[in-house]
Amino acid sequence: MKFSEVIGQKEVWARLMQMAEEERIPHAIMFCGPKGCGKMAVALAFASYLMGEKMEENASTPTDAERRTSAMLKKWEHPDLHFTFPTIKTSDMGSEHKPISDDFITQWRELLAEGPYFQIDQWMRKMGKNDADFNKQAIITVEETDEISRKLNFKSVLGGNKVSLIWLPERMNITSANKILKLLEEPPAKTYFIMVSEEPELLLETIRSRTQRIDFKKISDEEMEEALISRRGLEQENAHRIARIAHGNWNAAIEELNAGNENRQHLDMFIMLMRLAYMRNIHDLKKWSEVVATFGREKQKRMLDYFTHMLRESFMYNFRQEELIYMTQEEENFAKNFARFINEANIIDIFNLFDECKRDIGQNANAKIVFFDLALKIIVLLIRK
Repeated sequence: MKFSEVIGQKEVWARLMQMAEEERIPHAIMFCGPKGCGKMAVALAFASYLMGEKMEENASTPTDAERRTSAMLKKWEHPDLHFTFPTIKTSDMGSEHKPISDDFITQWRELLAEGPYFQIDQWMRKMGKNDADFNKQAIITVEETDEISRKLNFKSVLGGNKVSLIWLPERMNITSANKILKLLEEPPAKTYFIMVSEEPELLLETIRSRTQRIDFKKISDEEMEEALISRRGLEQENAHRIARIAHGNWNAAIEELNAGNENRQHLDMFIMLMRLAYMRNIHDLKKWSEVVATFGREKQKRMLDYFTHMLRESFMYNFRQEELIYMTQEEENFAKNFARFINEANIIDIFNLFDECKRDIGQNANAKIVFFDLALKIIVLLIRK
């Protein structure tokens, strides 16, 4: 993997390349920073560099050895690159079996093939066989740390560097951590440890003191926007809006592109609006309108369409006829208690209110004023019977 596949983080990469140029790469590095900033992406690119992958796009014609290295790294099958990550004991494992990373190496390579930006819940879905597995706590076992020691004490298969890339080392227990500590204190020759941590404060202080910590910043809005346009084909306006909402987290940006996730967000905003209006909480309704005003006009219009959908479904729920209701389970759970507030006396006016609000937004009216006005009018309409 080349650094050109990483979003932003040019300062971190420049620092790593300077270390390499000055031949002072520490034997243990720990990448830290906010979620979705690309720590794992940089770790994979740097591991590839240490394995012999050429980083320059316009490099000279590669040798046969370089081509073989590149081919192995493309599939993440280089024999001197060892991955460690949290695992679970799945329902199909024997009672005596203690899981290690190699048990899930096929799923891990599948995850990496999908891209270097992912979260623990995505990894859990790859490992799990059923709902019970998804609810388990993923950890790095003692058996896994024994396996790391065994592998790294062998000579390099291809005669170059060996790299142990450990994702989420904070998920080691005390025994595992102490075994890793021994390796860090007396590392095998030509061996590098790259740790990618979300919560470094949970690691033993002795481990943290034996690694060189490199802190990552969030991806800038500009870099995020550029990546959304070039990699996801978004129009500039939409990319700009999503980049601001994602706040430096590429994973959050991808979630924002998911229509199902957007509807869940719309449901949350609908529930908040109705509950605050029922409680006549003017202060928080103003905050609600300010948050919605940041969404961008196209999303605001989609949200209002969703509000109309929830209005219609809540009204129909009162008739208790299943064939007339089109709601997800989450929506129905809310409608069970909310539907009684939507009746013949107010449904038309609320519907017209949403429609008028959408029209105003489409005509570039001030979003804060439009949505705060909507919120105040909902207070009055909800008590109509």
